[in-house]
Amino acid sequence: MSRLVVVSNRTADPRKSAAGGLAVAVKESLQQTGGLWFGWSGKIRSETDAAEGSQDLRRQTVGRVTLATLDLDQHDHDTYYLGYANGVLWPVFHYRLDLAKFDVQFAAGYRRVNQLFARKLMPLLKPDDLIWVHDYHLIPLAAELRAMGCTNRIGFFLHIPMPPPPIMAAIPEHEWLMRSLFAYDLVGFQCELDVTHFAAYVESEAQAERLDRNHLRAFNRTLHVAAYPIGIDVDEFVNLANGKEGRETFEAMREEYSRRRLLIGVDRLDYSKGLPQRVHAFRELLAQYPENRNSATLIQIASPSREDVDAYDNLRRQMDSLCGAINGDYGELDWMPVRYIHRNVARKRLPGLYRASRVALVTPLRDGMNLVAKEYIAAQDPADPGMLVLSRFAGAAEQLKEALLVNPYDAQGTAQAIERALTMSQEERVNRHAALLDRIRKQDVHWWCNAFLDALKGTETTAVASP
Repeated sequence: MSRLVVVSNRTADPRKSAAGGLAVAVKESLQQTGGLWFGWSGKIRSETDAAEGSQDLRRQTVGRVTLATLDLDQHDHDTYYLGYANGVLWPVFHYRLDLAKFDVQFAAGYRRVNQLFARKLMPLLKPDDLIWVHDYHLIPLAAELRAMGCTNRIGFFLHIPMPPPPIMAAIPEHEWLMRSLFAYDLVGFQCELDVTHFAAYVESEAQAERLDRNHLRAFNRTLHVAAYPIGIDVDEFVNLANGKEGRETFEAMREEYSRRRLLIGVDRLDYSKGLPQRVHAFRELLAQYPENRNSATLIQIASPSREDVDAYDNLRRQMDSLCGAINGDYGELDWMPVRYIHRNVARKRLPGLYRASRVALVTPLRDGMNLVAKEYIAAQDPADPGMLVLSRFAGAAEQLKEALLVNPYDAQGTAQAIERALTMSQEERVNRHAALLDRIRKQDVHWWCNAFLDALKGTETTAVASP
C-alpha cells in the first residue's frame, strides 16, 4: 500500500480534535496507511536563525504519522503568506479584485517559499508515495517537485472558489499559476461550477483540449479534473450535539430565549462571508415583518481573522456600527435584536447552539463550500429541525438544494426567505431536513477523502511540466 504524503500550509497534531474537514480527513487517512504530513510550523524564525540560513525541519512521530514542519523568516512570511496567498489569491479567488494588492515582491516570495517546500520535501519522499497537496498557498508545488525529478502521483485540492476566466486573468502571474496546475495528475474542486470555470480558462487562455468531461490536455500533460465537495464527519458532530457541553448549551439557550426565536450565524470575520449584508437583511426582516420585533434574535458569532490586514479592521468597525444601529433602533429593555460576538466559541458548544436555533443564516458572498451549513443540518433534532437559509454563492448550494437559497446581495429577498423559514410548517421542515441529512451523510468527509485518493491512485503520471 502506498504511503500518503499530505502537504498543506499548516499541519495539525493528530492527537488533538480537529475543527476543519481537511484535518479530520487527513488524520484518518494518514493513520490508516501511515504517512507524512508536511507544512509550515506557523512560527517565524528569529533574525539570528534567518541570518545563519537555518531552515531545519522539525520532525515528530505520532502513532503512524510523521509531522514535518519548517519555520519561515519574516520576509517570506510577509510576501508568501500575507502578501501573495492572502493579499492576492484569497481576494481574487473570492471575486474581490478591489482588495487585491498586486506586488511583484509578493509573487517572488510565493514562488520562493514553494521552492523551499519542494527542496525540503523531496528528500523525504519514497518512490511509491501518493502526494496530496492542499489549497491556494501551494499551487506551484508540484511543478517545483517535477523540476527536481519527482515522478510520484501528485494531487491538488482547491478549498476556495475558482473564479471565472476574466477575474482569474487579472492576476499578473495567471498564466504561470494555471500552467503550474498541469504538473499535477489530479486537481479537485469543491463544486462543478469551479470545474467549469477552470476548464473555460485553460481552453481560452492555454488552448487546452477537452478530452472528455474530466480530462484536459495542455503543456504535454493530461490533467484529470473533477468536483469533490468536502463534507463533515456527521456522526462525530451528532455525538458532539448529544455530549455534555452540547446538551448544556442547548438547555441554557432554550431557557434564556424561551420567549424568542433564535437565528444563528457562525463565521470567521472575513469580507467573503457577507456579514454586513446579512445584518442589513435582518434589519429588513424587522422593518417589513414587524411581528418579528421583540421576538426574533440573531446571534452572530464572528471569530477573529487576520486582524492585521486593513480590510478586516474596516469590516470589524462596520459590523460594530451596523449591530449597534439595529439594536439602538429596534431594541427594547428586555430584547436586543442582534447578539454580536467577536470571539471564538468552543467547538463542543456549537452543536447545542445550532440545535436551539430555528434558522441558520449561511449567506457568504462567495465561499468554496462552507461546512457550517452542514454542521447545522447534522445538529438538528430530526423531529423538529431548524431551517437553513443558504447563499446560492456558497459551494454547498450545489448539494443542499432543499435549503432556502438566497442572493445575499438582495436584502429584501433574503428577508423574505428568513420570514419563510421562521413560519415554515413542521412537516415541511422535517421533509427538507431528512433530504439534506441524507445527502451530507452520503457525501461526508470520509467519502470526500476516499473519492479523491481513489481517483488519484487511478491516474497515470505522464511527461513532466516545467514550472
